Amino acid sequence: QPSCNLLVLQSLGGQQHDACPFRQPYAHLPPLGGGLHNAIVNAANTHLSPGSGVCGAIHRAAGPELAAACAPLAPCPTGHACITPGFRLPARWVIHAVGPRWLGGDHDEPQLLASAYRESLRLADEHGCTSIAFPAISTGIYGYPLDEATAIAVATVRDARGLRSLRDVTFACFSHDTLAAYQKAMA
Repeated sequence: QPSCNLLVLQSLGGQQHDACPFRQPYAHLPPLGGGLHNAIVNAANTHLSPGSGVCGAIHRAAGPELAAACAPLAPCPTGHACITPGFRLPARWVIHAVGPRWLGGDHDEPQLLASAYRESLRLADEHGCTSIAFPAISTGIYGYPLDEATAIAVATVRDARGLRSLRDVTFACFSHDTLAAYQKAMA
């Protein structure tokens, strides 16, 4: 079972995302296990195309090669994930996890969100990764309530079984609210 870590990636003083490491998502992750994170997770859309928020920032930082690598893998169904090289990012792999849009909670959203995390963990482990960094999948433009989403993320990682290589999971926090939600979920 991998260990869970929290990392604050944004100055929590209310600055805009582009005034902080969002320009180079995950660029300031501390090395775990003696090296860079092997995989970072992109909160992707089903088309695996550059979007807004974390997705857009990852695509911009990785360069146009990322979009070209994603194109033949699309569409990726909600609750699933796929993997590409990291290109210009400080990670070997980018795992594109498609979380659900929040539709009130009666459309299998919790199961789909947990599945996106499980699929990401599986892909990272299958590719020999020892570390992975997640954003709070589906909590941005997809509108998933933060407390519920972070509770699912932490529970899914803690319940992960059969992982051979994956040892460290980092939840990247871009705001006070996200940090507080993860702290509550990890308590």
